Amino acid sequence: MTASTPNLPQPTITIVGYGSQGRAHALNLRESGFDVTVGLRPGGPTEAKAKADGFLVKSPAEAVKDADLVAVLTPDMVQKTLYYDVLAPNMKQGAVLLFAHGLNVHFGLIEPREDLDVVLVAPKGPGALVRREYEIGRGVPCIYAVYQDRSGKAEQFALSYAAGLGGARANLIKTTFKEETETDLFGEQAVLCGGASSLVQAGFETLVEAGYQPEIAYYEVLHELKLIVDLFYEGGITRMLEFISETAQYGDYVSGPRVIDAATKARMKDILTDIQDGTFTKNWVAEYEAGLPNYKKFKQADMEHPIEVVGKQLRSKMVWLAENAPKPTSQQAAAA
Repeated sequence: MTASTPNLPQPTITIVGYGSQGRAHALNLRESGFDVTVGLRPGGPTEAKAKADGFLVKSPAEAVKDADLVAVLTPDMVQKTLYYDVLAPNMKQGAVLLFAHGLNVHFGLIEPREDLDVVLVAPKGPGALVRREYEIGRGVPCIYAVYQDRSGKAEQFALSYAAGLGGARANLIKTTFKEETETDLFGEQAVLCGGASSLVQAGFETLVEAGYQPEIAYYEVLHELKLIVDLFYEGGITRMLEFISETAQYGDYVSGPRVIDAATKARMKDILTDIQDGTFTKNWVAEYEAGLPNYKKFKQADMEHPIEVVGKQLRSKMVWLAENAPKPTSQQAAAA
């Protein structure tokens, strides 16, 4: 089932990394007719998985030597070392360097070789969804960008790759490395991860401190959130309003702005400023290079929060959650 078109280039591709996104990209591209090699550290945890999927697996240095296009699908903080130690010395002249997130290039952690085309293709969904939608003949929308166009065909290479993933079956949106990077980081921090988890914790604490049972608080502020998010996902705020009660709608209208007010939006703007001027990335790189002391402390605090303690007990009785539950990976988190 070919997702590319005759008018687009058909490069030989090396996928570096085989997490959630890497595996989905490699399988979809191969089934779209591309010649795909996987570059992995010998003896690493994903080497056997890629070989079991039928891929030729080489060390990253060997895998990229003959590739027309190299897709970097590893966690952000290892990409700089990977590029300078492995990719830059071994990629052939005039090849295409592709990223799924623009952080390293946009903030200057990686300065690509002058002869390379440098592009970005980011499916707007986790790897499992990218794969599943492709298998049933559909696709996940993709955004794409060009950072460096030395061949004059960089955009065509990005479009060909996105089509190979199945993105052309859904929607392809052109962006820039700057826009993708800054909006992605902002969404994660202010809404999807940081904002949502802090809102849930604060709601739980408010109810428990007022004397309500932790179990009831858990269901009201965390468990039922999935119902609302699914409605958002399916049809936006309009669909959510269609499916909740009039009482819930009225509470939405009068109380939502009391929680998320002008002061909250001002703090969101501060977060965006820190992202735009590089402060967040500078701090994150320093944290990573220091061995992640604050990261580990923050993560442990979240895992030990009372809502996690009661939630673990309640979820143990939700048998449907245990069935076919996927195990999270760093690649899944990076694709958010």
